[in-house]
Amino acid sequence: MSSILPASKLWSQGTPFTPLISIDSQPILAILLLLAGIVLTALFSMTDKRGISGFIKQSVVAIPASLTLGFGFVYLLCAVGVYV
Repeated sequence: MSSILPASKLWSQGTPFTPLISIDSQPILAILLLLAGIVLTALFSMTDKRGISGFIKQSVVAIPASLTLGFGFVYLLCAVGVYV
């Protein structure tokens, strides 16, 4: 049992977490991603819905719209202090 370090000693030996995207730039990134998602959603509603080519066109627009809105909301939550 002597080889097990106490939790406080392990905590002090650890390195602090540094995010890839700084906390100061998260609100700007959230706004940009949400705006891009809204534009892509509007573009999605205007695409042709007939046939298999319409399905492919809608998928090409819907997937990036979904991703940008999803990441935009996550960064919005992080920007206001709700870390998920």
